[in-house]
Amino acid sequence: MTRPRAILGIALALATFTNLCHAEDKQPPQNWQAGLHRTDLTRGDLDVAGREVIQVRVDFDPGVTSPKHAHPGVEVAHVLAGTFEYQLDGRPTVILKAGDSLLIPAGIAHVAKNVGATKGSELATYIVKKDLPLVVLEK
Repeated sequence: MTRPRAILGIALALATFTNLCHAEDKQPPQNWQAGLHRTDLTRGDLDVAGREVIQVRVDFDPGVTSPKHAHPGVEVAHVLAGTFEYQLDGRPTVILKAGDSLLIPAGIAHVAKNVGATKGSELATYIVKKDLPLVVLEK
């Protein structure tokens, strides 16, 4: 291979690698574990035997979808910022914006997706059975 061809080949390889790296930087996170950020706010026993209340703030990067999951009790989701699409098994899809709330019955599998262009946040309040995992992933 001549010197000019070798230099051209190296330049093309570097340009391709650089473009691939920059393309990855521009895509929204597809992995829900990287795009969801949970902050535990409070947890306490209720005066109902075997039940507790848990409250968390969940921040979703744009385009991120939670895995399909359920809880061992009721969830009240209140949208703090952004626009979310909620899909609950057996129910029509709903779109909620900042200030809207949704009651998710115990054991109902659901998915939440940030359909807005910016970070979305929800305040999730759970009234659940104690000593059980808060989140049960569904298939």
